[in-house]
Amino acid sequence: MQRLNFRPMLIDSLKGYTRQGLTRDLLAGLIVGIVALPMAIAFAIASGVSPEVGLITAVLGGLIVSALGGSSVQIGGPTGAFIIIVLGIIGEYGQGGLLIATLMAGILLLLMGALKLGSLIKFIPYPIILGFTAGIAVTIFTTQVNDLLGLGLTGLPKEFVPKWGVLLSSLGSVHLPTLAIGLGSILLIQLTPRVTKVVPGSLVAIIVMTIVCYLLKEYAGVTGLDTIGDRYTISSRIPDLVVPELSWATMQHLIGPAFTIALLGAIESLLSASVADGVIGERHRSNTELMAQGVANIIVPFFGGIPVTGAIARTMTNINNGARTPIAGITHALVLLLIFLFLMPLMAYIPMACLSGVLVVISYNMSGWRSVRASLRGPKSDIAVLAVTFFLTVLFDLTIAIELGLLLSMLLFMRRIIESTRIVVSRDKLHVHSSEDDGQLAGREEALDLPKGVEVYEIEGPFFFGIANRFEEIVLATKARPKVRILRMRQVPFMDSTAVRNLRILIETSQAEGIQLVLSGVRPSVHETLRATGIADLIGDTYICPNIHEALTTASQYIAQISE
Repeated sequence: MQRLNFRPMLIDSLKGYTRQGLTRDLLAGLIVGIVALPMAIAFAIASGVSPEVGLITAVLGGLIVSALGGSSVQIGGPTGAFIIIVLGIIGEYGQGGLLIATLMAGILLLLMGALKLGSLIKFIPYPIILGFTAGIAVTIFTTQVNDLLGLGLTGLPKEFVPKWGVLLSSLGSVHLPTLAIGLGSILLIQLTPRVTKVVPGSLVAIIVMTIVCYLLKEYAGVTGLDTIGDRYTISSRIPDLVVPELSWATMQHLIGPAFTIALLGAIESLLSASVADGVIGERHRSNTELMAQGVANIIVPFFGGIPVTGAIARTMTNINNGARTPIAGITHALVLLLIFLFLMPLMAYIPMACLSGVLVVISYNMSGWRSVRASLRGPKSDIAVLAVTFFLTVLFDLTIAIELGLLLSMLLFMRRIIESTRIVVSRDKLHVHSSEDDGQLAGREEALDLPKGVEVYEIEGPFFFGIANRFEEIVLATKARPKVRILRMRQVPFMDSTAVRNLRILIETSQAEGIQLVLSGVRPSVHETLRATGIADLIGDTYICPNIHEALTTASQYIAQISE
C-alpha cells in the first residue's frame, strides 16, 4: 500500500470522527444525492444511453471514488465532459465498444496513479483545459437544440457544421409547447437559487415541468410532448453483470478514445480535488485519487456504466452543505441507489425538453466564457492553443483536440525556450557579472581581456536540440579560426542527446582543425551526462574547468604550449 502511494482519505477521516460530523455528512450526502439525480439522468440520455445507466454509474462510481479516493469531499460520477466522446464511441463501436474503452481507461488511470503521475497531470496547460471545456459545452448545447425546440428530427448528421445546417433549416418546425417546457425549465433553474439554495434548481425544474407536461397531455390535449418513457424502457432492476467481449483488433481501435477518457478523467478529477482543497484547507492525495478513479472505471463497465470522474459542481455542493469526510460521498451514492430501486418508474414522466433545459444550463456554466474572454487578452501563443483546441473539439473530436493541443503547446513552449535562451560570442573582451558561480566576482562586474586566439561562447539556458542546432550554426558561421574555443555552460541546467551529439561533432571537428575546446562552469548534473556519454574522455578532464578564470588560464597554457 505504502509502496504504491495508495492511502484513501477515508482511513484518516474516521479518526476522531464525531456524531456531529456524521450528522453533517449525512445531510450533505442527502442533498448532493438529490442534486446528482437529474444530472445523472441528463448526462446518460445525452450520451446516448438509458437513464438507469446514468444512475448506476453515479451509484457505483460515487461509492468507489468516495471510499477509495484521495480527497475527503470528492463526488464521483458521470459528467458532461464525457458526453461527446461517449456518443462518438457508441456511434462507431456500439455499447460494447464503450465498455471496453472505459475499462481500458480505468487500467490507464490505475497505472497513472501507481506510477505516481498525479503531479504531472497538473502540468496540462490551462489553455488546453479551457479550450476543450468550452468546445464540449458548445457541442453539448448543439446536441440539445433538437429536443429543446421540439423539432422532432431524426438521423441528424454527426458533424457540427452539417448538423447546424439541418437545425437552422428546420426552425420553422418548432413545437411551441415543447419550447415552453424547455425555456420554463431554464428559467426555474436560474431563479430557484434566489429563493432557496437548499433545493437544486434542476430538481425543481424537473418536478414542476413534469407536472405541467402531464397536465398539458392529459387535460389540455397537447400532443408532441416527448418524455423519457416515450423513448426509453425504464427499469429499476439492478443490471446483470456484463462481460465485455475483448478482442485485440477492437482494443487497438479504442486505445485512442480510452487514452482520452483517462486523461480527461484525470484532469477533471484532480482539478475538482484541487478546487476542493482551496475551500476546505486540505491537501488531496493525487495518486490515490487517480487509482480510485481507475478502480471505478474498471468496475463500472461490468454493470453497463459509462465513464466516471470527479464532478466539480457536485463536489462544491457537497462542501457547501457541510461535508468534510468521504462519508458524505458514500451517503450520496446510497441515496441514489434508493431512488433507483424505489422511484425509477416515475422518471418515465420527465419531459425530454426539461432535460434539455438542464443540459443547456450545464453547458452554459461549463463554457467558462468569462475565463475564455480573459484569456483572449493574454499571450498570442496561449490564444492559439485555446483556439485550436476549441475548434478541433467542436469540428472533429476530443481525442484529436487534446493530442494536437498538447503538441502545439509543447512546440510553442520550446519556441519560447529557444527565443529566451541566448548564445553570446565574445572576442577580445569578456564581461562577467556577479551572477558568475565561481565566488570570485560576487557583488561586482569585471571585463576580462581574452588572450589572442581565444573565443568564448556562452549558452544561457537549457542545451537541447533546438539550441544545439542553433549553436552549431553560429560556430560554423564564424569565419575566423581561433586556437581555443571556450564554451561557458554555467547556466546550462541539462543537455539532451542532440546537444551531446552536436558537442561531440564540434569537439572532433575542432580537434581536426587544431582548435582546442574548453568547457567552463559545468554543473554536476551536466558533468555526469558528459561522463556517461564519453564526452569527458573525448575532451579530457584538463579542459573541463569549474569557472571562467581557470578556463582562461587553461587556454593560455594551451596556446603557450603549441607556440613552443
